[in-house]
Amino acid sequence: MEIHEQTHGKVLVISPAGRLDSLTYRSLEDHLSALIRNGKTTLVIDFTQLEYISSSGLRVLLMAAKQVRAAQGKLALAAMSASIREVFDISGFSSIFEIYPSAQEAIQAVE
Repeated sequence: MEIHEQTHGKVLVISPAGRLDSLTYRSLEDHLSALIRNGKTTLVIDFTQLEYISSSGLRVLLMAAKQVRAAQGKLALAAMSASIREVFDISGFSSIFEIYPSAQEAIQAVE
């Protein structure tokens, strides 16, 4: 998995690419934890390039959301494929996260 970053004003957009599963979750977990520890707490995670997410990946996002909330920041998710959105819907995670159709809409929501 690759992780790309792009800054839009005070918002940091994180774009994981590939598969987020039991073999790759740790790289995103470490990346997000380091960002949040360093004060980057206005985040959008752009799923445009994410092909697959497992329960390990969902756990990473849940932990990041808890860390962001504790730091009084904002986190939004964006641009999910239909298959990834289905995983969020079935798991109940759609009600936990703010999810937007596009990264631009998510950026505007957290600014």
